[in-house]
Amino acid sequence: MTRVTDTTATSLAASGAAARGASPGARLWRETWRQREFRFGLIVILLLVAASILVPLLTGIDPGKMQIKNKYLPPIFLPGGDWTHILGTDHLGRDLFVRSLIGLQYALGISFTTVLLMFFFGSAVGLVSGYFGKVVDALLMRLTDAQLSIPLIILAITLLTVSRPTVPLIIFVLAVSGWPVYARVARGVTLSERNKEYVRAAHILGASHWRIILTMIAPNILPPIAFVAVLDLARMMIFEAILGFMSIGVQPPTPTFGNIIADGRKYLINAWWIATMPGAFLLLALLSINLMGASLERARNKLFSGQI
Repeated sequence: MTRVTDTTATSLAASGAAARGASPGARLWRETWRQREFRFGLIVILLLVAASILVPLLTGIDPGKMQIKNKYLPPIFLPGGDWTHILGTDHLGRDLFVRSLIGLQYALGISFTTVLLMFFFGSAVGLVSGYFGKVVDALLMRLTDAQLSIPLIILAITLLTVSRPTVPLIIFVLAVSGWPVYARVARGVTLSERNKEYVRAAHILGASHWRIILTMIAPNILPPIAFVAVLDLARMMIFEAILGFMSIGVQPPTPTFGNIIADGRKYLINAWWIATMPGAFLLLALLSINLMGASLERARNKLFSGQI
């Protein structure tokens, strides 16, 4: 019995050591996936993405087709609702379900692309700044500070009112306003890692600066930056909706959360569902992303405290 116990203890210790020997990103992902809130949020987001792609294709409903005779149709859960338009229609008879799903496509697509650009550019600036230090660090951080001093709304109004707002231009505006946060996080991690023993050993063995940055230091910035990226996904969705509401986002007839809600605010008394239904989709997406972000934060705290 003692031998079995000793063997079991040895196996558990070995497996624990192997798990701790994994990269910080792998340990973070493993712990995050164990949490039910993260899995629930991820499933909801995946379902929303699938619905936004498949439903407009399968139903064949044109989100811009106007049918004045069907205007102000209520959702199916209200008297007078029709299964042909399960979430009702707007003041021009356009189907709100399909229009909200198209808006979700644009919101998720713009937000995801923006976060990717901010992640790669900001992380690159932070890694280079933190690793090389001195003049390089001073120049890049002053550039970061200058960018942080420009509010997003001011930048958006300035750029998007000069020319017709397009999806690439909106992504550019959002990315330009958000990359400094990633640069500062990456720089902080790099400053703490560059003087550690494994980096010095790599120098002694003849590893180049870029090899050390890309293969040794870069993986360590993932845990803190992943949390920022998940929350920024929700933040960019909100900003995309705000730009659309202000009429400086994606322009009609393309439906987005912002311009649908802006149109629906005129009919809140007699057709409240025009503004409410796209808002409900936006709320559900933001709630799911925030659940994932909270799970990621708990996993990150465990990683930094040495529990995983």
